[in-house]
Amino acid sequence: MTTARIAAIDVGNDALKANFGKLESDLYIPNVIARDLEDRPVIGIEELDEKDPLDNIHIRVHSPALKENNAIYRVGTLATKTSNSTELDPGSYKSEEDQTLVMLFAALALDAVSGKNAASSKNNVIDADYILGTGLPLREVKEGKDVGYRSQLLGSVHQVEFLVTPKYQGIKVNLKFDEVKVYPEGFAAYVNLVMDNELNIINKELIDKQILIQDIGGLSTDIAVIRNRNVDDDKAQGFNLGVAESLEAIRDEILTKHGVELDSRRDVVDIITRNNDRHHIMVKGSRTNVHDITDRILLELAKKQYRYLRNVWQKNSQSEICYFVGGGSAVLKDYIKTLNNKLDGFNIEFFEDENESIWMMANAYYKLISDFIRKNYKTTEKDSKKDSKEKTASSK
Repeated sequence: MTTARIAAIDVGNDALKANFGKLESDLYIPNVIARDLEDRPVIGIEELDEKDPLDNIHIRVHSPALKENNAIYRVGTLATKTSNSTELDPGSYKSEEDQTLVMLFAALALDAVSGKNAASSKNNVIDADYILGTGLPLREVKEGKDVGYRSQLLGSVHQVEFLVTPKYQGIKVNLKFDEVKVYPEGFAAYVNLVMDNELNIINKELIDKQILIQDIGGLSTDIAVIRNRNVDDDKAQGFNLGVAESLEAIRDEILTKHGVELDSRRDVVDIITRNNDRHHIMVKGSRTNVHDITDRILLELAKKQYRYLRNVWQKNSQSEICYFVGGGSAVLKDYIKTLNNKLDGFNIEFFEDENESIWMMANAYYKLISDFIRKNYKTTEKDSKKDSKEKTASSK
């Protein structure tokens, strides 16, 4: 049986979400990176190792899969504090961006140094093997980009070196993949809707229905048409519009109107979705309402998303329900519900637990990759036992 560790990772445009092992650990990291120097200053009263590693990810990444190899990055929360941080641009392909791989490798390395692998490190070097389940937007899978993405990961060693990172400074992690499965995001969402972690059916009423799944991400929107328990490739559609452009527009308008510069899109999402003081910012120490800005911009985006839904539903008139998933759905939920009540009245469903919607892809990848391991590695184990018996018999 393989000793490789399970990793199910959704490199979302807003944040990376990951499940590891037997669901004993997970990670959530804002999808922001910034090029940096090897020695970064550490400011604060606390010693470096008293700080949270997740808030201070500072790494060098070496991989033949990267266009810019051996570069140094701040990742996640630490990157949002710099003036040169980068987030994925609208229109870009997730499968072709170094940023996607840097985020992926950083998450795997963090899991490796915090797990049992850390105890077996030699000279501050950890060798970590993974079986990875991940995904790409439908439009990228339809264009065959999943094949190249997978091949970049397999067959090479990818190294992450922790630089000025609490607790892990000086440790190098060599990452290898025993297997990589790249799933279309729409199908993954369907799997998560109808199956539990053992892939037992939990929503029997959905199994034989024709349903739509509208996944609103940061940079794109995918609408999957599920028919006969599979994604209908001909009917599925991808659009180069997510919430990122609208979040940037809100950032720009807040800066223009109030003189307040928010660090990243993540800050805008927090303002829009947090439970307390929603749609408020601090301006010169005073609590200030920015609902006029957020409401207008998000309503315009919701109208565009609703048009996508209407057009796809017209072409698939026998659909019974549409599920909205993804981080963008959590941001636009109230606006889309209001539009639907005023207009067509489609049978649509959101997840009231925003966390469930945000983690849906990572949870789905975990279910799919676990099932792959159950089916394939059990077979391998049986074959090895059979070979052993045959060798014993022949020696007699």
